[in-house]
Formats: sequence, C-alpha cells, structure tokens
Amino acid sequence: MKLYKTSKKWLVGMAAASLLTLTLSSCLKSNNSVINTPVALVSFTQASPDEPAVDVGFDNNAINNTPLGFGDHLDYVKAYTGSRTITVYNHTSNAKIISDTTTFQANVPYSIFLANKATSPELIVLTDSISNPGSALAAVRFINLSPDAPAVDFSIKTGSLLATNKAYKGHSAFIPVTGGQTYTVQVFQTGTSTVLASLTNVTLSSGFVYTIYLRGLTSSTSSTDALSIGEIVNAVYY
Repeated sequence: MKLYKTSKKWLVGMAAASLLTLTLSSCLKSNNSVINTPVALVSFTQASPDEPAVDVGFDNNAINNTPLGFGDHLDYVKAYTGSRTITVYNHTSNAKIISDTTTFQANVPYSIFLANKATSPELIVLTDSISNPGSALAAVRFINLSPDAPAVDFSIKTGSLLATNKAYKGHSAFIPVTGGQTYTVQVFQTGTSTVLASLTNVTLSSGFVYTIYLRGLTSSTSSTDALSIGEIVNAVYY
C-alpha cells in the first residue's frame, strides 16, 4: 500500500513556534495542516528499538515528510475525527509494519507510539489529558516503552519517585513538578536502587508539559538501541 501526501506540505512545528491553541486552552506543539474542524490532534513517536525508519499514514495519507527513526517524534498534527486507520510502513521497502484502527474525538490530543520489537510491533494510543500545570510549575508524564525491561520506578531527583512499578506500556498521569529547574532523570528497577537509565541536566521549564519515556532494550549490546530515556514536549503555556 502506498502512502499519499496531502496536497499541501505539513509544516513541522518548532519548540516555541507553530503552536496550535485548542479549545481546552492549551498550547500544544504541533504541525499545522490544511484540515478544517472538527479535528483531533495526534502525535507519533517511533519507540521500537529494532525497527528501521518508518512512514506513518492515517487512512493512507502520510503525516510525516521525512522518515522517522528510533527515538524520532512527530509533533501533534490535525486529524479528522471518527474511526481512522493508522498504518506504519518501512520507509525503504514500503512494506507494512503494522496497521490498526482507533477513534479520534474532536479537540482531544492523542499520542501514538510504535513500540515493542520488530517481530511483534504494537501501536500504543494514549489520550493526553493536558492542562496548565500552574504558576512556576511543569508537568511530567512517564511511560515504560522498553519491551524487555522489568517493572520500573521513575524519579527526577534523588529520593523522590514520581511513578512506581510501571511494567512495559505502564504510564503515569501528567504530574506537576517545580518548573525552571534542572534535574537528573532516573529510571530504577522497581523497589531497588539499580539504575537502568539516566539523563542529566534536564531542564523542566515552567509552563511546559512533558512526556519522558524509557526506550530501548536491556538485552542490547549496541548503543543505538540500548536502554535510554526519551523526552517529548507536549504543550507550552505562556
């Protein structure tokens, strides 16, 4: 099956530009499109560690202009509401990797993740319950997207766990934290002090809403798909 581009290019949003305001009063990082309302907003992240670069289509219309490799993220794009077929293709061979159907509601943001290993790919669809974290605060959601990792705990500073006992595909809500600070983000094997992945000097800015996720494989012998932490900016409030 071939993916077809829309008649006008999708414009890739930058961190502080191309922000789309929803009726839920949040400013979501987005790609602008030519679709009229009613629409949902949908983002996509390639979190499958051993998949090649991919293309993504909604009802066979491509939503990305450039191939998405492991760890790449596409900011929110406008999508028609109702039942939509989401299909992921190998960018090089155009072979279908996975296809699934989901229902989008008007003015609701969603995150879609390509996850698991290439031998058993999965599409994970989350509804993003985004709201303003409040003055001098940021908000953080955690997701475990490592298919062979044990259950994990998540921390953004020593001695303070934001999420606990999250098995593969487990996730937290968006949790408010002090904004405008730099943190060391760590993922531990649940109930232990064993650090599975960490990321230093992570600035969580006030008014920003983030998704932080564990990705990669514990069994990997390569740095390209070893356990690591990914960060996504979902929304910005001014």
